[in-house]
Amino acid sequence: MGTKLVIVESPAKARKIGSFLGDEYVVEASVGHIRDLPQRAADIPKEFKQFAWAKEGVNIEEDFAPLYVINPDKKSKVAELKELMKDADELILATDEDREGEAIAWHLIEVLRPKIPVRRMVFHEITKDAIQKAAKETRDLDYRLVDAQETRRVLDRLYGYRLSPVLWKKVMPRISAGRVQSVATRLIVERERERMAFISSAWWDLAAACVPGFSARLLSLDGKRVATTNDFDSNGGIKEKSASNILLLDEAAARELVQSLSKQSLVVKSLEESPRTERPKPPFTTSTMQQDAGSRLGWGAQLTMRIAQRLYENGYITYMRTDSVTLSSSSITAARSSAQSLYGKDFVPSSPRVYEGKTKNAQEAHEAIRPAGESFRTPGELAPELSRDEFALYDLIWKRTIASQMADAKKQQMRVDFDVKTKTGADAIFRANGSVISFAGFLAAYEDIVEEKADSEEVDRRLPAMSVGEKIEVSEYSCEGHETKPPARYTEPTLVKKLEELGIGRPSTFASIMQTIQDRGYVAKRGRALVPTFLAFSVTGLLEQHFTKLIDYEFTASMEEDLDKIANGEEERVTWLTKFFYGSEDSPGLADLSADLGAIDAQAINTMKMGEDIEIRVGRFGAYLQQGLGDARKFANIPEQMAPDELTLPIAIELLAKPSGERKLGVDPQTGLEVIAKSGRFGAYITEVFPEEIVEEGAKKKRKKKDAPKPKTASLLSTMSLDTVDLSDALRLLSLPRSLGSYEDEIITVQNGRYGPYMKHGADSRTLTSEDQLFSIMLDEAIEIYKQPKVRRRGVAKPPLKELGKDPQTSKEVIVKDGRFGVYVTDGETNATLRRGDAVELLTLERALELLAGRRAWEIENPGGSKKKGKRAKKSAPTLTEKTIKGAGAKKKSKKAATGVGNAPK
Repeated sequence: MGTKLVIVESPAKARKIGSFLGDEYVVEASVGHIRDLPQRAADIPKEFKQFAWAKEGVNIEEDFAPLYVINPDKKSKVAELKELMKDADELILATDEDREGEAIAWHLIEVLRPKIPVRRMVFHEITKDAIQKAAKETRDLDYRLVDAQETRRVLDRLYGYRLSPVLWKKVMPRISAGRVQSVATRLIVERERERMAFISSAWWDLAAACVPGFSARLLSLDGKRVATTNDFDSNGGIKEKSASNILLLDEAAARELVQSLSKQSLVVKSLEESPRTERPKPPFTTSTMQQDAGSRLGWGAQLTMRIAQRLYENGYITYMRTDSVTLSSSSITAARSSAQSLYGKDFVPSSPRVYEGKTKNAQEAHEAIRPAGESFRTPGELAPELSRDEFALYDLIWKRTIASQMADAKKQQMRVDFDVKTKTGADAIFRANGSVISFAGFLAAYEDIVEEKADSEEVDRRLPAMSVGEKIEVSEYSCEGHETKPPARYTEPTLVKKLEELGIGRPSTFASIMQTIQDRGYVAKRGRALVPTFLAFSVTGLLEQHFTKLIDYEFTASMEEDLDKIANGEEERVTWLTKFFYGSEDSPGLADLSADLGAIDAQAINTMKMGEDIEIRVGRFGAYLQQGLGDARKFANIPEQMAPDELTLPIAIELLAKPSGERKLGVDPQTGLEVIAKSGRFGAYITEVFPEEIVEEGAKKKRKKKDAPKPKTASLLSTMSLDTVDLSDALRLLSLPRSLGSYEDEIITVQNGRYGPYMKHGADSRTLTSEDQLFSIMLDEAIEIYKQPKVRRRGVAKPPLKELGKDPQTSKEVIVKDGRFGVYVTDGETNATLRRGDAVELLTLERALELLAGRRAWEIENPGGSKKKGKRAKKSAPTLTEKTIKGAGAKKKSKKAATGVGNAPK
């Protein structure tokens, strides 16, 4: 009797599932996707290189058939799976239950070409009961889901491969456009534009510190309501409807009013008491889990999904890519039972709660994310089995699930208004707000995070018993100034929330979107805030002006809806892709939109005007300022850590006034080349300047870039500055490395490196103690140093660059340090290098904890750390599609061919 071969995606998942199945099952991992569209020209099979469409990997003329190739590092895995299949009498594909998992299963069938029965096994959690049940209740492959996923893959490939070259030619090489990443970047840029247009307004208000131990704020004076945050618009100005109805106090008026109220008592004018009920939120979906982990744990979407993946694969939670808020009947029972045993009968409502999702076109009929199993283990019970970060996320999921089936919280709200007359006879009204939790309900398990506002009336505080007409003594009147604040930048959680509201993206894509826009250099993190770079402004501006339709929010969301229709069998794949690519009479398609590059003015796209003659420009090496035209132009680098909303006209003028462009120092008498001092991205340096043109035999010719000699450059020493360095200093720097002479048949040289001055004798390097030795040390001194045994000394530890505070969970001090390989954060146990866009001076404790958590997660996934790889394996030949090389090729007539997706060869 043969065995049943079960294929899953990950080794961890394979081990867990294998432990639940009997000896008749062999469980093996495919380790993710085994094939994909070609990622580079080298991946394209020789037979297809002659066709222009092969570069994109999609044969548009042949029903958008994709060219799939086996990933080079998966050849041995495919061979291993084929070998295992020889001894099996049934193949069970147990990949994830979403569209991507269905597509992976389809790819496995296409590559393995099994001659044994094939079944699809799906499950929502990796527990013994769930796995054994799924093994008995298998189904056929759902080709509609495969169609939808492959349509998405082709769509994203065409979008990226048609628009990215436009960005290369008009903005900067090696950047990219993406169907969802470009929209996410646009959202961040639009928020920064709002911040740049924002003009701060100031106002003052008064507070009364009442003797019973509460405070009240000034509501109105002589019938005019005192201004609050809500009276100002998104640009910081007063709303038109509020302008004539509010009292805008300045500092002088506020202080005068404090003096006029001094020693005056408040009199209770009215009391309002009303009950308030709060309902629990539904259990987690992918996006709400990412939002809560961001708000409570300070994690990014990528880290949250990495930790959730481990919890799922090890059987602690259910599948973590879902937009469903529903729970199975057994899990509702488990949640209610847990709540009752922990908090009592009163905390559980008489009937189960049923939630309906608000997400437009939820992709799969999954459950919400919840603890796995028929009964939920508490975080405390699992603490010995989980890592610190796994425990933190499981704790959130457990609490949210339990709370979703608990009773409403009940609060009693109170609002009290007070009368008081100023010494000048003006009538003032003060107001105090408070609320008391009369029944905690679900808040006993999972209390919401509330962002407090300075002038908010919704503040939970207890007020004493009072009656109308009662006098309340005031210990002190005080005034406080406020400034309107620009709209807050997006964080990863709030951006995920916004994308979900717009119906853009899917649970499986949010984390990769967050990572991609940072990796592409469009966004940098400042603490938790996502700050767009000037490059993002250029890219977004180009797409908005010339590809308006493709970056439109509604259009992008409608594509998600259309993919759902394909998955439901309501839309045909080829018809939809044809319309998207070629367009219709009233709407151009991707082909036409990306064809006319002549209409795009690259200089205009990469230029943002600040003043009459001052511009921000985006170049190949970053953003810079330019003032004036022609030979009179002045340049200044924009500091990398400066956010776009911080670069105001006065700051731009200040940057241009600094001697930062370049200084001509003179001519090197030996080479005849001009020597200049410049300020670069990595500090000030000296360089030679070659003439742009050379004369050969009387003919004026431009030197080809590849043939041009490279100018000598040298960084300034720590004791030098760009303002004071002269030609003699520059020539000394350009003379390095300096040869001291021969010792034991090897030349000793002195040079300045990344980590300071040093000597080199063959492969033996010795650190010098000061920069002065670069020019003063002689051969005999160097020989004496080399005669001494080499000692690896750590030296004196550098002091911390910044102290961020204590980790609230471990109470360990978190600091920022400068190490050999760059700046990093550490809690004394884990070290994490700062990412691109993380500035030391702007780094927050929350961001540091996210970096440390990410490093810990990586260390768990990669035990033993980074290891040197062996010799590169011989590159495997890619798997070709069934489309022939002879041209169009005959259309396949099988049921599988109806999907319109390219297949592997028989």
